[in-house]
Amino acid sequence: MYEKYTALKIERRGRILVVTMHNPPLNPMTPQMHNELSRIFFDINNDPDTSVVVLTGAEKGFSAGGNLKGIVKRLEENNLGEVMVSVHEGSQILKGLLGLKKPIIARVNGAAIGLGSSLAAFCDISIAVETAKIADTHVKIGLAAGDGGSAMWPLLMGFGKARRYLFTGDMMTGKEAAEMGLISESCPAEELDERVYGLAEKLAALPPIALSNTKRAVNLLLMRLLDGVIDSQFALESECFFTADHKEAIFALNEKREPHFTGK
Repeated sequence: MYEKYTALKIERRGRILVVTMHNPPLNPMTPQMHNELSRIFFDINNDPDTSVVVLTGAEKGFSAGGNLKGIVKRLEENNLGEVMVSVHEGSQILKGLLGLKKPIIARVNGAAIGLGSSLAAFCDISIAVETAKIADTHVKIGLAAGDGGSAMWPLLMGFGKARRYLFTGDMMTGKEAAEMGLISESCPAEELDERVYGLAEKLAALPPIALSNTKRAVNLLLMRLLDGVIDSQFALESECFFTADHKEAIFALNEKREPHFTGK
């Protein structure tokens, strides 16, 4: 049932389904990958052979978030249609994760930036290498942190710490993220697979219905808290797509120069 997925690599380990974002080495989002992420969690709900999901990235990174070349191209072409498609898909990705009936573990093997950091936060359990770079850098490119960070980060790490990192876009390590509660735990790189797949196998050995219903019970509160919030936050991010500051941030980054923001 996963033959249609090409930007995501799907591997089965018994009752564990491993979903790998595949755009190495750092796996920034492509339109295809973004679209596939918006659909796959709904498909997994209809997969009777899967009890546990592991989400990870190929090679050196989890996901570096937005693809700079793609964003530059969209701005140069003033492609508003692509913006609206991206916003809709982004909302579906987060709702798909929350509504996924099987536990999902994020195997954060490297950088988790922007949407990558949101994916890690929305997974039920996130285990990262201690040295992984984690950040929601939306504000640095002239966008509101509307694709999940502003929804989940305050709930996981508290509003004070979440504001400090979302307002600045500063990086934290996997170790720091675990200490602040943004992710479940961190470990040395050589221990990552043992931690992730050991836990996945432990969960997969449990009664599937009890495990699924426990996840659904835990997420009921989250889904009620975030009902309508996710779409509103994406709307706030969308407003920023049409600002001069967003264009300036992207073009300055692409041209390797300091940006000059005007508040327009």
